[in-house]
Amino acid sequence: MAFRRSNRNRAQPKRIHHRGTGGSTITIRVGNLGLARGVFRINADPMHYRKLGKTNFTVSEVSLGAWQIGGGWGDVSDASAEKVLHAAIERGINFIDTADVYGDGRSERFIAKVLSETRADVIVGTKAGRRLQPHVAEGYNRDNLTAFVERSLKNLQRETLDLVQLHCPPTEVYYRPEVFAVLDDLKKVGKIRHYGVSVEKVEEAIKATEYPGVATVQIIFNIFRQRPKDLFFPLAQQRDVGILVRLPLSSGLLSGKITRETAFAPDDHRNFNRNGEQFDRGETFSGVDFDVALDAIEEIRRLVPEGVTMANFALRWILDHEAVSCVIPGARNEQQVVQNVSASDLPSLTPDQEKALAALYHEKISALVHQRW
Repeated sequence: MAFRRSNRNRAQPKRIHHRGTGGSTITIRVGNLGLARGVFRINADPMHYRKLGKTNFTVSEVSLGAWQIGGGWGDVSDASAEKVLHAAIERGINFIDTADVYGDGRSERFIAKVLSETRADVIVGTKAGRRLQPHVAEGYNRDNLTAFVERSLKNLQRETLDLVQLHCPPTEVYYRPEVFAVLDDLKKVGKIRHYGVSVEKVEEAIKATEYPGVATVQIIFNIFRQRPKDLFFPLAQQRDVGILVRLPLSSGLLSGKITRETAFAPDDHRNFNRNGEQFDRGETFSGVDFDVALDAIEEIRRLVPEGVTMANFALRWILDHEAVSCVIPGARNEQQVVQNVSASDLPSLTPDQEKALAALYHEKISALVHQRW
């Protein structure tokens, strides 16, 4: 089996490209970026890997977000959840993002079960803080954070958590050094290897990187939410902070499959949180009005090359930004995993496509979201 470097139209992060045959097992090295953590079962799909900030983890640039298999997106059966995780690992995904509140620990427990059944050494990032009721800055204290970490250790059946992220805390938390001191202490005693934050706003991301222990920032970035690239991305690169991109498909809008007639289940946040009724509005359809977004989707559709899905076109647009460590699209079934992975080997967008998407954002979307998040 041979490796080759990927040659894009523009400078990209250092990474490798492999092609495996179903079920073959290989160890992956990425030059001076260190050793990808262990052994992966590789299928025929290509995958590229990037360094995750100062963690020195090397992660699949298309990874997996495990919100769907926990809850909040309609029913996902136990069997489907397990198939999603197995499909991800078999296709070279070595990073899974979850949270203690996804199904009240259901997502974490599924990950633990599946990883116990495979030889793959997978990096797991979880999140903590949203269990607080009420969700206020004062709750981010030593006792609560320690308890959250201990609960995730139990759910994930691990002695040390690879990555813990504060789960979109109130803005005030970023101005409390004592919160990050607690995370430093949890790292010193071996409860966590690295920590980071998941943010709602660019300003929160910028503030978080002032703390030297913050290794990663998880942020919404997609064709409908372009602001992070202007100021935050260069700063993150300067400070060696890994960027995890969540909601890359804008809650499924950028798959191109949602229409005005699409019906969402009662327990799907796309049904009950469009105006921020339960949590931040920006987490659902990127905060863009549903009808406006669907009109914009039709313009994007005209830019998608023949033979490429809109979802992969949208993922490729994100991956063309070299500051991004990985995207973490979710999946409700194994077919979605397979489709998402294939975005890793698509060619970069053309300059004309990039210009058209930038114009669409500034003309139709920016006024709705740019200054809010």
